[in-house]
Amino acid sequence: MSSPDSTRARIEAEEQHEELKLRLEREHNELLQELRSLIPGAEVLLGFLLAITFTEKFDLLTDGQRYVYYVTLVSTASAIVLFLAPAAHHRIRFRAGDKERLLRKGNREAIAGTVAAAISLTSVIYLVSDLLFGTTEAIVAAIVFFGFVAWRWWAYGVWRAWQDRAHP
Repeated sequence: MSSPDSTRARIEAEEQHEELKLRLEREHNELLQELRSLIPGAEVLLGFLLAITFTEKFDLLTDGQRYVYYVTLVSTASAIVLFLAPAAHHRIRFRAGDKERLLRKGNREAIAGTVAAAISLTSVIYLVSDLLFGTTEAIVAAIVFFGFVAWRWWAYGVWRAWQDRAHP
């Protein structure tokens, strides 16, 4: 027969385990919801990038512009793969009991996906600016745009993480 103290400890441990499971489930659902908002934009950009190869103007691109186009295409496709990976892994590992590992992996993939998306969006800005205004203006536009993306997407989170480490 177990003592009241051991029974109470067992119940508390079970409650903590259940709270952890609920938290992980909530965080995983939040991650998937965030990715659902990113995926359509990347898919639309990829569709446009694929369609543009069949236009007459595509043949007029310089070699440099073709390289930028290819970087844009590959980074957009990479962003889509990274954004979809957490859902694919969740399906494969469904009910395997490693939700925390999937969540950490999915978070890293989501961040990597935003890097790939930032590269593709910046490359699009460069390519369009180069076609409209010239290479110098395109470089400036791409740098300014990438700075804007870095500021809006990552700077605050990185700054807060740095602050948390400096002042635990």
